[in-house]
Amino acid sequence: MDLDDNEPDLPPFINVVPLIDVMFALLTFFIMSTLFLTRSEGLPVNLPKATTAKQQQVPTKITITVDEKEQISLNRKPIAVDDVTAQVRALVGSNPEVLVIINADEKVDYGRVVAVMDRVRQVQGAKLAIATQRQ
Repeated sequence: MDLDDNEPDLPPFINVVPLIDVMFALLTFFIMSTLFLTRSEGLPVNLPKATTAKQQQVPTKITITVDEKEQISLNRKPIAVDDVTAQVRALVGSNPEVLVIINADEKVDYGRVVAVMDRVRQVQGAKLAIATQRQ
């Protein structure tokens, strides 16, 4: 007489708890990775709101950021106001379709933003845009 004959036969089953754990881990990974795929070209600032704001569709973009401390950055690299024209001119090159986007914090002095805009306007072929938030 075998000992195995006395025990009832258990039906075979698949434990799905580890499968659910793996699926949730994968889902969390994909959600977190897609959050980092969004591209932010400027530095984080509080943009002013405008009811007439619309999206610009231009292939080449240059981003100038003026933060709340009135520090200027060109494509996330700090620069002086006097260097804006030369740096933008170097980035524009011979490309006629370049959009220069100014991200200025709403607390920045108006004169500081106009000074940056004036420097950008000196570059031939650069189109100027000011970033805002839609209300």
